[in-house]
This record gives sequence, C-alpha cells and structure tokens, in this order.
Amino acid sequence: MPDQPADPAATSQSLARPPAPPSTEEQILAARVGPTPPHNSTITLAEYDPAWPQVYAQKATAIRAALGERITLLEHVGSTSVPGLAAKPLIDILLVVADSSDEAAYVPELEAQGYTLRVREPDWFQHRVLKGADPETNLHVFSPGCIEIRRMLLMRDWLRAHPDDRALYERTKRELARRQWKYVQNYADAKSAVVEAILARASAAETAQPE
Repeated sequence: MPDQPADPAATSQSLARPPAPPSTEEQILAARVGPTPPHNSTITLAEYDPAWPQVYAQKATAIRAALGERITLLEHVGSTSVPGLAAKPLIDILLVVADSSDEAAYVPELEAQGYTLRVREPDWFQHRVLKGADPETNLHVFSPGCIEIRRMLLMRDWLRAHPDDRALYERTKRELARRQWKYVQNYADAKSAVVEAILARASAAETAQPE
C-alpha cells in the first residue's frame, strides 16, 4: 500500500518493481472503511476448486447487470483464477471503471448487490475494494491506464502457463500461511518479493516476444 503514482503510459518493461516495504499498521487502518479488527491468526489456504471460475462467472453477471456500460474491464484475477493453485477461498475480481475515485458512479449499485466498500486508497492508484459474500469476494476497482491492471493480468496469465513459477508461488504461500499475522495485509506484503521476481520473468518474456 505504499504511495505509487499511476502511469497510464507504463509498458511491460516497467511492470516489475522492487518489493514494496511492508505496510505499517497506520497505513492499513487508514485505508480501511469501517471497523478493522486484527486477524491475529494463520492464513487458511484451500486446494484449487474447479468451481471457482463458475462462481466468478455468476458474480460477473450480477456486476454487469448492475453497472452495464460503466464497466471498462471485468476479469477474474488472483489465485482462484489460476487452475491448480491453492488459494484462500476468496474470489478476487478486477473491475475497471472510468474513474475509481468517483464512488457515487458505481458503489451504490454494487451495494444493492450486497457489496460493501471496505478499502479506499486515494494515494495508491485510487484503489477501492468492495467486499462480497457467498463466497467471500474482493472486488478491486481501478481506473483505465493504471499499471496494477496489467500487473494483475500478467501475473495470472503467467502462472496459468508456467508450472514452475506456479509451484514456487504456492510453496511460498503455504510457508507464509503457517505463520501468525496481525492483519491479512501483512501476509500479502510478505509475498511481495516472490511476486516481483515472478513478474520480472513474465515482463522480460513479454518484452522479448516479437511484435
């Protein structure tokens, strides 16, 4: 969650970056909307469930019905979008709208679908996260041109196609999941080094492809 300026002109060469420093408790709490009790536990990982893509598809249908043409991009991301990868049983969805900071343009319709705004990060690409349930869902909202969109999609696509890095990522997650974490964000931050190493390989391979 450290401050990162959005760069609409970012290319694949710039997708990987040095691992960010761990988020402080002050940063974590400042970004949260509503009460944020500490996690103070390990992280539960589930074996890959072939039903996860269908769950995403159902949720995507409801989001499209709510927002219609306001959606620029809607994608299944995160570990549940990678076949064979163990994951927290939580569906991550990437939603791109014209201006993620304009909450009035999309949040009320999503709240009517059962989502709750839980994260607001004006200094980090105007990132918003809305939480859904049945099963638990993180709906990540960005604006067009944000580098995080490309990073999320490249990470997903690379892990789908490269078993070695998929296995590396899973080993890292399993090792870290056994530890006690005050906030789940601390666990996410701890994965930063391996995520950036994988993205560096993915970016290099993408850059090397002939046009």
